[in-house]
Amino acid sequence: MVPEIDLAWRRGIRPEPPIPVSDWADRHRILPPTSAEPGRWQTSRTPYLREVMDALSTSSPYERVVLMKGAQTGGSEAGLNWLGYIIQNAPGIAMLVMPSLDMVRRNTTVRIDPLIEATPALRELVATPRSRDAGNSLFRKSFPGGQLVMAGANSAVGLRSTPVRYLFLDEVDGYPGDADGEGDPVDLAIQRTTTFRGRRKIYMVSTPTLKGHSRIEAAFEASDQRYYHVPCLHCGDMAPITWARIRWPEGRRDQAHLVCEACGGVHFEHDKPRLLAAGEWRATADGDGRTAGFHLSALYSPWETWAEIAAEHGRVRKDPARLQVWVNTKLGESWEDQAGDTVPADPLMARREDWGEALPASVAVLTAGVDVQGDRIEVQILGWGRDEEAWVIDYRVLWGDPSGPRLWSDLDMVLQGTFPHPAGMELPVRAAAIDTGGHHTKMAYEFCRTRLARRIWAIKGRGGPGIPVWPRRPTRTNKGKIPLFIVGVDAVKDAVYARLRLTEPGPGAIHFPRRLDADYFRQLTAERVVTRFERGRPIRSWQPKRDGERNEALDTFVYAHAALHGLISMGLRLNEEVERVASPSTQSGKVPGHAIRSAWMT
Repeated sequence: MVPEIDLAWRRGIRPEPPIPVSDWADRHRILPPTSAEPGRWQTSRTPYLREVMDALSTSSPYERVVLMKGAQTGGSEAGLNWLGYIIQNAPGIAMLVMPSLDMVRRNTTVRIDPLIEATPALRELVATPRSRDAGNSLFRKSFPGGQLVMAGANSAVGLRSTPVRYLFLDEVDGYPGDADGEGDPVDLAIQRTTTFRGRRKIYMVSTPTLKGHSRIEAAFEASDQRYYHVPCLHCGDMAPITWARIRWPEGRRDQAHLVCEACGGVHFEHDKPRLLAAGEWRATADGDGRTAGFHLSALYSPWETWAEIAAEHGRVRKDPARLQVWVNTKLGESWEDQAGDTVPADPLMARREDWGEALPASVAVLTAGVDVQGDRIEVQILGWGRDEEAWVIDYRVLWGDPSGPRLWSDLDMVLQGTFPHPAGMELPVRAAAIDTGGHHTKMAYEFCRTRLARRIWAIKGRGGPGIPVWPRRPTRTNKGKIPLFIVGVDAVKDAVYARLRLTEPGPGAIHFPRRLDADYFRQLTAERVVTRFERGRPIRSWQPKRDGERNEALDTFVYAHAALHGLISMGLRLNEEVERVASPSTQSGKVPGHAIRSAWMT
């Protein structure tokens, strides 16, 4: 027998050493220089992860480990430690599933390859990357006795490739509801493990999203629901670290601390290491006996302070869209869906304001959303202030034939226009998003192709969970061969409808001018969230309230909102821009371009 084959065969049948994953990580894992804390892994830094990792050990009786977590808690690093443990200690076929193929590519480059290269115990086992070497690629890593296969949840082909003993499902709440029409990607992936029932290990980890639609929350609720209890350093009472126990003096969130509910004892940030070291996991439900479930908020993180979390809460607490992110990522809790309720048009119309001919003084950035119909183009221009407070600046319907150049020339004139600001300058439209998914796609492509330098972007809206408002990069797989940005329209509509309920000025609030008519508000509120069930799983989607109802005001608002996030992805810091526009040094500045008056200003 060839020596290499013999070695692989012997490793494959060798009994796994009775070592827990946390011990393997402490002995062998080296964090790469790109890590926040490079060097040897120390479980003592995040002691709450020890039991999570050890539940994944081959000697553990649990088949499934669920971690519902906040950000910066180390949940994915625990999964990487488990993969390293598999490669060296318990070889077999393992699969890592990320929300998309793009995320697989990025994760391999940023996390998997550094895991292997920085850890000598793994570097000598995984095939050396060579050109045309299928054993070490973006989607596959071979080692004696096994392979690590990496797949995107949006690709059914990868999910039904081969039986696997170990399954790592990362950020499951970001998975699409359906993989290429073949069903739920989590179910497809778990089907790969049935051959190894009784010996399989499934690690499911994610930040939760919406209540009732969160995969990780549903999995956690089916488990024994463990919470990490820490002792009071004053009276010894054991309790989880919760947001309700974080307090601060009035107006001093930078002095946030933890309070014991039993005795009132105060614990400061420098006490956190002692608290974590003395903590323990406690189950709060029976579960099915095969699933260990863990809940972990960012309040436990050694990389985020209670003061930082409290300060961020202070910034976002009045804006439902950003507060949802905070609840999901900091508390590790799902968010009660506020967009599902119908938003009535009449109360919004009653909130119209007069702000004169110039822009409101708080506006610093203008973006536009464009919708192309069969006999017209509709344009909405939004003004943005601090913390995404928004003002509807202009709404225009340009009538004409979109198959000819004249109507597009009219659109170009609108997008080149500038608006007078009280600070003494003219603000231009900084970016525009043009929907290319409907009528006259070719003309829309051509219009955007020659205007990329002006940030006139071709977009296509896509609904469904896990699709970001603005993509990390555009796709060019279109007939026009131009950069096409896929916009997560459901995520924007969730934010817009939540913000429409805000009645006071401030973060996220939306302001409307007096000249908007009732038809605009009917269109803006023309949709609602509908939940249907496919294969037993709830699928959430935005649908018209009534068949045939127009919604161009909502669509163009969504596209202008997406354009703002396109600017943010390019480095725009909105709050800093607000300060810049308001500063005396910019008050005499003039932005190039011809000044226009809105149709409402005449």
